[in-house]
Amino acid sequence: QVRLVESGGGLVQPGGSLRLSCAASGFVFSAYTMKWYRQAPGKERELVAFITSSGGSVTYADSVKGRFTISRDNAKNTVYLQMNSLKPEDTAVYYCNAVSIYGSGWGQGTQVTVSS
Repeated sequence: QVRLVESGGGLVQPGGSLRLSCAASGFVFSAYTMKWYRQAPGKERELVAFITSSGGSVTYADSVKGRFTISRDNAKNTVYLQMNSLKPEDTAVYYCNAVSIYGSGWGQGTQVTVSS
């Protein structure tokens, strides 16, 4: 059973940084592609970034390219999202998603608010 727990969200000023973590359990983490999504109020959930099972390939949404970095530690069963140069439009609930041919799952989300 895929279990994902996000942490690291909070309130930050524009231009600031946050690092989100997603701790995984209940499945073979190293076999799953890991993704970060976000959903702002009144908007659809959008893909922010994803990283392949080995960590060898990463992809970013154009809106975060150059500011966000996704990484994973397969020994710790954790995926990270380093967010720099945050903007008010980055305000959203951020969700972790695990996906593979074996199944998929979602975390409960963590709130990120960028405001002065």
